[in-house]
Amino acid sequence: MTDEAPRIHPLACVDPGAQIGARTQVWQFVVILDGAVIGEDCNLNAHVLVEGGAFVGDRVTLKSGVFVWDGVTLGDDVFVGPNAVFTNDKTPRSRKRPATWQGIVVGRGASIGGGAIILPGITIGEGAMIGGGAVVTRDVPTGETWIGNPARRLWQP
Repeated sequence: MTDEAPRIHPLACVDPGAQIGARTQVWQFVVILDGAVIGEDCNLNAHVLVEGGAFVGDRVTLKSGVFVWDGVTLGDDVFVGPNAVFTNDKTPRSRKRPATWQGIVVGRGASIGGGAIILPGITIGEGAMIGGGAVVTRDVPTGETWIGNPARRLWQP
């Protein structure tokens, strides 16, 4: 293994069709499915799942307990705190899957606090900050800080 190769803990489960960039660290009990794309210099902490239709940019940190579902796109330099939740289906039903998953886009340099919930179809702008435990029900503009349930703007640039 070279210094450029991703570092994958032996207790992680990485499907062969997943793409993982150079110098990315994948810790124990991480699951990465076929078709997932993960950039360079990322840090995926224990108990993270990345589904096959998800995209994770470069230098992204996913803390423990984060699941990145099909249709979620995380830009470069995004931070996702522990147990933050992404969703991709507004009307989930057991064994009734939609034709396409609703996406979530998190812009470059945004941060999502631990325990935050991001509903399907949401865009979080570049450099935005989502407070811990916030429930994001609508788009968050670039650079703004949102907190609460439902999340509301606390600060704007």
